[in-house]
Amino acid sequence: MRAVIQRVSRAEVTVDGVTVGACGAGLLVLLGIVTDDGPTEAARLAARVARLRIFENDDGRFDRSVVDVAGEVLVVSQFTLASDSGRQKGTRPDFSKAARPEVAEPLYARFCEELRGLGVPVSTGAFGARMEVSLVNDGPVTIVLDVETGSAGTAARSAPDPEGTRG
Repeated sequence: MRAVIQRVSRAEVTVDGVTVGACGAGLLVLLGIVTDDGPTEAARLAARVARLRIFENDDGRFDRSVVDVAGEVLVVSQFTLASDSGRQKGTRPDFSKAARPEVAEPLYARFCEELRGLGVPVSTGAFGARMEVSLVNDGPVTIVLDVETGSAGTAARSAPDPEGTRG
């Protein structure tokens, strides 16, 4: 399971011109679910997102989570995050690792419920719909979290921090 997390001042998702989900200050989470993911991965990733310290404390250091700052989260499903570019031979992405909708949708809902259970206000996009997502990225701060199926931990990747603002 992969999440691209963006710290936002606000975010909104629309379908056919109608707003279906929105959040104020907090996080926009783009969520990709792969074939081997299950409820355990959804729970682990939700816990990691809720505790991820990417909000500044009074000293300007990343030391506060979305829970600590009473932020909101907008979760949008995005199967394209499951693309496998490492095996790509041409110019078309390979989405064979993306979970089928009948598997992914309940895991998407589980991830959102796990976040809510941790005290995070969650709004969602419309699973499987063609959506327009707009956001104001705060920082900008963008983090990628991967939870490997069956592993005890997560792998995090982020852009370099030339200004040394990370704790």
